[in-house]
Amino acid sequence: MAKADIGLWGLAVMGENLVLNMESKGFTVAVFNRTTQKTKDFAEGKAKGKNIIPAYEVKDFIASLSKPRKVMLMVKAGKPVDMVIEQILPYLEKGDLIIDGGNSHFPDTIRRCSQIEGKGLLYIGTGVSGGEEGALKGPSIMPGGSEKAYAMAESIFTKISAKVDGRPCCTYIGDNGAGHYVKMVHNGIEYSDMQLICEAYYLMKNALGMSAEQMHKTFADWNKGDLDSYLIEITADILSKKDPVTGNPLVEMILDKAGQKGTGSWASQSALALGVAVPTIAEAVFARCISAVKDERLAASKQLSGPSGKYTGDKAEFITAIHDALYASKICSYAQGFALMAAAAKEYSWKPNFGRIAMIWRGGCIIRAQFLRRIKEAFDHKSDLANLLLDPYFKQIVQNAQPNWRKVIITAAELGIPVPAFSSALNYYDSYRTERLSANMIQAQRDYFGAHTYERLDRKGVFHTEWLAPPQLKNELF
Repeated sequence: MAKADIGLWGLAVMGENLVLNMESKGFTVAVFNRTTQKTKDFAEGKAKGKNIIPAYEVKDFIASLSKPRKVMLMVKAGKPVDMVIEQILPYLEKGDLIIDGGNSHFPDTIRRCSQIEGKGLLYIGTGVSGGEEGALKGPSIMPGGSEKAYAMAESIFTKISAKVDGRPCCTYIGDNGAGHYVKMVHNGIEYSDMQLICEAYYLMKNALGMSAEQMHKTFADWNKGDLDSYLIEITADILSKKDPVTGNPLVEMILDKAGQKGTGSWASQSALALGVAVPTIAEAVFARCISAVKDERLAASKQLSGPSGKYTGDKAEFITAIHDALYASKICSYAQGFALMAAAAKEYSWKPNFGRIAMIWRGGCIIRAQFLRRIKEAFDHKSDLANLLLDPYFKQIVQNAQPNWRKVIITAAELGIPVPAFSSALNYYDSYRTERLSANMIQAQRDYFGAHTYERLDRKGVFHTEWLAPPQLKNELF
């Protein structure tokens, strides 16, 4: 019996679709699932007649693989990954490869890499983005591990990944946890991208009183220009969908209580640990958190007051202003994400190519967008670019957008419409461009209550001041 090129453990929707993708690209795939019935259903259904080998025992699953064996795990992040690894390790040999294709937290991947390689095996922590459709038709793939490990999986990854201009949306990211870290940042940017779009929609709806059909047409138009992206495209689609029961726009029948799986929080936590400002990404996480307390908000809405009303100016001009605010805020969000990856690369001794990362995000993944090509060009022009806002192209875009960006946020505040991501992005921009911030007062306060010391503008050194005047002098002064 022919051996499989790769084995995949975990037949939820993502796992099934990846298997079908691999098989369609000429690979024979062995499959296993903890629940035997799931494997049987897949084998007798979507996998029937294809080069897919079902296995119902762990030993048989591993035995069905050609050597050196390649086993890909598509299971829930955390303890389940460790449990599966424990089950397959007794059947593996030196030189075999384990691939974690789930959304594992990067510190776990660093730990597992060290553990597995210590046993003479190879390990890859691989970010896979694109959802169910991407898994089936071509995802964006972000592998991290040793270059030797990546070489074993490269042909499979590049063949099953999305293609843009004939180039695979897959590239080697770096050692151990680098792949899962980049996927985590991707998801953080995804959170902010989604929140920014939601704020644009909310302004159109509540400030301008636009109908779902009018908003659908606006987003569809935007998707033909600078904002061309998957998330803008699906937003236009969502706004065109009617609820078959009520006849209302379906989106307006959905409870305003957002869920999350943790990667946005992880990105924010990592930024705090590394001391990197990612306020728009973090604000998008917090927006989901406050949406989750729906009952509290419902009660508060009956007790807390604020301004309300509609925008009375030129409607078309304000739609253009929202577009500009969205684009400028999006640039700031990506700037934060790439700054975070740069800091992590330094901290963990990774050597990612940011231009290539931008390119593999152009297809397959959730944040795929045309303007990612501009990010690649920015890093091609200056590989050690400190911040995307300093690139000539993005600098000019944000400069031109400023009047409209500020107008949108001012108007939202006047009308009592929350735009936390728009506001945080502008504050990030204003803080980054400001030579002298208010942090001198923070340092004085810290020194006052904790003798934490401070530095001075006029001379080098570390200083401490006794801020309280001596009692006798204090009495004379007051």
